[in-house]
Amino acid sequence: MCFNAGMKPSFKTVALIGKYKSPEIAEPLLKLAQFLEQRKIKVLIDRLTASQVGASKYPVLPLEELGKQADLAIVIGGDGTMLNIARTLAPYDVALVGINVGRLGFLTDISTDTMYDTLGAILDGKFVTEDRMLLEAEVHSGAEKVFEVLAFNDVVVSKGTKGSMIEFEIRIDGQFIYTQRSDGLIVATPTGSTAYALSSGGPIVHPSLSVITLVPVCPHTLSNRPIVISSTSTVEIVIKDAADPRAHFDSHSRFDLREGDRVVVRCYSHPISLLHPVGHSYYSMLREKLNWNRE
Repeated sequence: MCFNAGMKPSFKTVALIGKYKSPEIAEPLLKLAQFLEQRKIKVLIDRLTASQVGASKYPVLPLEELGKQADLAIVIGGDGTMLNIARTLAPYDVALVGINVGRLGFLTDISTDTMYDTLGAILDGKFVTEDRMLLEAEVHSGAEKVFEVLAFNDVVVSKGTKGSMIEFEIRIDGQFIYTQRSDGLIVATPTGSTAYALSSGGPIVHPSLSVITLVPVCPHTLSNRPIVISSTSTVEIVIKDAADPRAHFDSHSRFDLREGDRVVVRCYSHPISLLHPVGHSYYSMLREKLNWNRE
């Protein structure tokens, strides 16, 4: 995490992206577009967002094209929206700012009440930059790669809907670690450490750390505990015995697995940059979201 206190950044083109199928974001988004336009900034709007906003004078583009053209993307919604957008824009080196239309989130930490002052300061170069790692995951069936996707929070291999435990083998950098019987395994980034991994007994990992966490879900053997490994490592999960195994990626994508399939997970080569207001504190966010020190 670093503080930008030097030269004013060049945010000449800004993309606005809103929560999918949420008409209530239309008013704050269009007001924000006017605010940016008054600062001589070119405004682009995501194509799916535009379907909720209605007709406007601003260019409408698909997400991938926004990634190629924008210097900054402002996401209006919640953490779920930010997760999806971050996965799509990660290859394009576009910084993200999150505005939450409900309760403040871990990733979308600017409220609509303060967004003009906060964004004005960010556009003037007063912000904190936080780089977050993503995971790239592949599914291999035999010698063939049959699926690949990015994940911001986690990759989860689970038992599916039939209820019985699954058995799988874990390898790290090609080394056999153990065979586990459980309801599943969570492979999480530091960002994902406060999501499903936390509810399964995993540690909270500061986002500045470059690590991957492996968290078993209801393991048959209680000695199977969470492991934290280097982000340079490659994790391989081999399905050995399962009735209905599945792989989930940020809960946005899913792939139905078969016995013998391999899920390979490694750190993605491009981190995503989140911009926060000056004074942003991860620990303060934890206290608020997890209700620490509340009487």
